[in-house]
Amino acid sequence: MTASPKVSVLMPIYNAEKYLAKALKSVLNQTFTDFEVIAINDGSTDSSEAILHRFAQQDDRIRIFSQPNLGLIDTLNRGITYVNGQYIARIDADDVALPELFAKQVAFLDSHPEYVAVGTQVLMIDADDAPIKVHNDVITHEEIDAEHLLGNGTFPHSGAMIRRDAIVKVGGYREELKSAEDIDLWLRLAEIGKLCNLPEVLLKYRLHLKSIGHSKRKQQIESTRRLIIDAHQRRGLPVPENPYPTDDKEDSIYGTYQRWGWWAIQGKNLKTARKYAFRALWKKPWSFESWRLLFCALRGW
Repeated sequence: MTASPKVSVLMPIYNAEKYLAKALKSVLNQTFTDFEVIAINDGSTDSSEAILHRFAQQDDRIRIFSQPNLGLIDTLNRGITYVNGQYIARIDADDVALPELFAKQVAFLDSHPEYVAVGTQVLMIDADDAPIKVHNDVITHEEIDAEHLLGNGTFPHSGAMIRRDAIVKVGGYREELKSAEDIDLWLRLAEIGKLCNLPEVLLKYRLHLKSIGHSKRKQQIESTRRLIIDAHQRRGLPVPENPYPTDDKEDSIYGTYQRWGWWAIQGKNLKTARKYAFRALWKKPWSFESWRLLFCALRGW
């Protein structure tokens, strides 16, 4: 490993033993090789640290930092102080980076100095690696920023590459916006530079029932409303009367199965669609919506 690698991969880890090895392998198998991995074990109680040390013995680009459980935002902000690279690549411990991700993002940032971060289209997968659908068809800076002002996530957190000096300049992540800290960061970065998504799938983004969008839905909604108001006030824009309208309900397992089933149909991944249609039907066999999803999944509609 060079003393000052081009890229620092920032990977926070908390009880990720099920997916961590696959995530690390995907990083170490990148065609672009001038990087370090800042792997921060945030108080895991499973075998995550043992997995990290096993990989670090095989590849000296991995730097391990262990700490008591502080939570994602504190961990990410600490991680920013550890990095040596010009660019920070964010990869979660349950996702899979495709081999050309770093190479194509580095090439983009090197040739577009006005951009402070670059994302990518992602293939959403489930806990068993089954494909659901491609996400992030919003590509340009103007489109991405407009969606973020509405509270809609159109720029991947895991899978993004960010200029280190830019994220330091805007002050990193804000603790008071838990579960929506990524959209807040993108909005603040968009005020000093541009963002874009590369128009190809370069990351497999894992969805599961322990993900923040499912397990901390109410907190995510409250933080999203606050960041929308903050961004409009910073930019001197009229504050929406009802920012991020939603029913505020916790996301149910049944609702998640329904959503993933319909997404899989949209993505033409009918085997996955049928999997979640049957799970939704098992949860609510009396529901018309359960039977409608199953019928459409079986027919491919």
